[in-house]
Amino acid sequence: MDKQGKLNRLYTDLTEHFDALYAPDHKIFVFGDGSPASAIVLIGEAPGEQETLLGKPFVGKAGKNLDEFLDITGLHRPDLFITNVVKFRPVKISDKGRASNRPPTREEISLFRPYLLEELSIIAPKIIVTLGNVPLHAMTNDTTPISSVHGQPLLCAPGTVFPLYHPASIIYNRALKETYLDDLQKLKEYISINKITSP
Repeated sequence: MDKQGKLNRLYTDLTEHFDALYAPDHKIFVFGDGSPASAIVLIGEAPGEQETLLGKPFVGKAGKNLDEFLDITGLHRPDLFITNVVKFRPVKISDKGRASNRPPTREEISLFRPYLLEELSIIAPKIIVTLGNVPLHAMTNDTTPISSVHGQPLLCAPGTVFPLYHPASIIYNRALKETYLDDLQKLKEYISINKITSP
C-alpha cells in the first residue's frame, strides 16, 4: 500500500474512533493536505471555521498567514504536507449561542497525538515545522515553552522538529514579528544547508 493509501486507512480509523467517542455529537474532521511524499511537514494546532468549511488546513485567514511563510522560505504549498494536531475545530459557545475558536484541551491533544505520530511515520519527513506551542508540545511530549526553543532544530522521537511561533500570534503580539521573520530565515537556511527537497 502506498503512502496515500496508508493515510486514507489511518483517517478512516481515526474517524470511526472519534465518531464513537463523541457520539451523538458529530465532529467534522479536517485531515492533512499536500503531498505524502513531502520532505517537509507543517503542523498547526487545530482547524478553524474556514478550514472546517473547506475541509483543508490553513485556508482563509490562516492561509494568508501561510502565504508569508511560503514567500520568505521560498517554498510552495504543493511541496509541503500540512496538518494539525487536533483534527476537528475546538469551539466554545457564547451566551448568545455563537461558536468561536478555543485552544485544544490537554485531553484532545492526548487523544489525537497517537494518530499524529502515525501520520508522521507514514510520511517520514526530513523536517517537521511546528507552528505554536500545541504542536511543539505534541512532538516533544513535554511542556517546553516555544519562547525558549523557537528557531532552532530539535531532535525528537518523531524526527527533526523546527519550532516556530504560530503566524497568528504576531497579530496579537506585534513584538514577535521581527523574531518570527528571523526564525523563518533560519528555517530557510537550514533547509538549504541540509538540501531538504521534496521528490
